[in-house]
Amino acid sequence: MAFDYDLFVIGGGSGGVRAARIASGEYGAGVGLAEESRMGGTCVIRGCVPKKLMVFASAYPEAIAEAREYGWDVTVGGFDWTHFRTRLETELDRLEGAYRNTLKNAGVTIHDARAVIVDAHRVRLASGAEFTTKHILVATGGWPFVPDIPGREFAITSNEMFHLPVLPKRALVVGGGYIASEFACILKGLGVEVSQYYRGAQILRGFDDEARGHVANAMRAQGIDIHCGTDVMRLEQTGTGIRAVATDGTEREFDLVLYATGRRPNTAGLGLEALGLTLGRGGEVPVDAYSQTAVPSVFAVGDVTGRINLTPVAIREGHAFADTVFGAKPTTFDHTLVASAIFTQPEMGSVGLSEEAAREQEPIEVYSTAFRPMRTIFAGKQDRVLMKLIVSQATRKVLGCHIVAPEAGEMIQLAAIAIGMGATKEDFDRTCAVHPTMAEELVTMRKPVRTA
Repeated sequence: MAFDYDLFVIGGGSGGVRAARIASGEYGAGVGLAEESRMGGTCVIRGCVPKKLMVFASAYPEAIAEAREYGWDVTVGGFDWTHFRTRLETELDRLEGAYRNTLKNAGVTIHDARAVIVDAHRVRLASGAEFTTKHILVATGGWPFVPDIPGREFAITSNEMFHLPVLPKRALVVGGGYIASEFACILKGLGVEVSQYYRGAQILRGFDDEARGHVANAMRAQGIDIHCGTDVMRLEQTGTGIRAVATDGTEREFDLVLYATGRRPNTAGLGLEALGLTLGRGGEVPVDAYSQTAVPSVFAVGDVTGRINLTPVAIREGHAFADTVFGAKPTTFDHTLVASAIFTQPEMGSVGLSEEAAREQEPIEVYSTAFRPMRTIFAGKQDRVLMKLIVSQATRKVLGCHIVAPEAGEMIQLAAIAIGMGATKEDFDRTCAVHPTMAEELVTMRKPVRTA
């Protein structure tokens, strides 16, 4: 049977674009790609990139205050949100154009439309046009989840955060994950009065307990009003704002309520169930190590699979898919030891097992130190950084590394290389320190603070 395409990709985010580019540009496959929104997906348009630019913007008041202590005659003026937002939108337009050009240069045919799956070898666009294809790749990412509470229509999600007409004076962030915590820090840095409600016992669930406690304490020290064990029962529009009625009995008014309570795989209405596929409890597409579903011609990569919701992971999955299916090089991506960074202030970098997870697996040693870094001691600040290693007693391998410090994301990337290669504690010990740096503490901790 002759197909219109060798591959049809649904979704123009990082994973789908990488798969399409490699399949077409490197392996000569005929590739079509449909994207119903803006090219670039969550990361480029409504996630990592604009968020990190907001992180940069929000850090300047603290940097300017610190500069005074170093002898600079500087003052902080008002933050011009409209100016920043305009520059941000211009940058996102540029990046979207770059993604489009990358696909066009690779020979991919772009369809700016929603696509759904008709059967194992056929897709349909919103216009009604249908195409046959040998393979289908689902790369539709995720979508923010807002619980069904009264007044949910008065809340926004991270999708809308980058396009606010004005910056609020009082904001409530609902959620305790990394997106919620990052935006709480961003808004606080931009001069907003911030409260954060989370129904769990501590923010950043799933990360190392000591590290996430360190971040929470630092956030509170900055003036972020964190309420754990607290959830919103309902939201009400008032004449002067949005009233949040909480489970702890309080009623408070805010100018903005941001829900960052998780994301769900974006699979609704794609036609996957009609193929006979049984989706996961959260709507995720079950796949094997090669990103193949139970329908042999249908594959899925990225957040839609519910594996690890990180852009670099989606990219690697997309590339591995193209190598496997079109390059005759069966390739899988190893989802273990994937490093991550949380761009709170201070940042947290993490790779490998938390102390809690490692303790359940085997006997361990824990090396940990918290200290005031030289740069901020000089400025008279009380903030502390955390460096932590989890070590196997049996093999001496470093099972996990957790850093809470400025630029922790930059440090954890390099630590991930060593840990991925199986470095032992003794490998860290014989590495000469780079002085004076914060990261030198990773190679100077000699005695465990505890064993388990």
